[in-house]
Amino acid sequence: MPKGPETSGISKLYESLRARLARSVAGIVPPREIEDIVQEAYVRVCQVEEQSDIRSPRSYLFRTVRNLALDHVKSAESRLTDGLEDCDQITGHDAARLTDETFQQAASNEEFALFCDAVRHLPVQCRRAFVLKKVYGYTQREIAVELGISDSTVEKHIALGIKRCMHFMKKFDRDHEPSSRGSSRQGADRRL
Repeated sequence: MPKGPETSGISKLYESLRARLARSVAGIVPPREIEDIVQEAYVRVCQVEEQSDIRSPRSYLFRTVRNLALDHVKSAESRLTDGLEDCDQITGHDAARLTDETFQQAASNEEFALFCDAVRHLPVQCRRAFVLKKVYGYTQREIAVELGISDSTVEKHIALGIKRCMHFMKKFDRDHEPSSRGSSRQGADRRL
């Protein structure tokens, strides 16, 4: 890592922007990840071979911290997708169709989108607890501290989140099942 005026200037700039960098990603990642991401951004900027080539160090820091936060979210989504695949095994989806990789990928993406939609429909506090548990892997105690609620309330939120998401997804499956009666009924409705 180069030492000298560039690194010193970056260090001073980083220190002056540290709180703003943290605030800029606060809505993207959970609070306990913010400090690590902000520090990682600083390390990455310091590792740039030719820091003098960075035209706008301030913008560069903000862009770096935002990209790291978004990478963190993508990683969390990947963990959530892996968890959904485990749920598929529990619910006993047709094993034969899981052998087709193209179908599996499309179904996984569709199920993940449906699951995200289900989570968006949860009440706000329930959604926060559910996402902290299922996406970020917080313990029940960590969630209670983070949200300022009791452990039992966290447990109720998680249970409600699971119940509502499963209901939402089952309802979606029922509503979108191909049915010969439904299509003939729709044809009859069109004639009226």
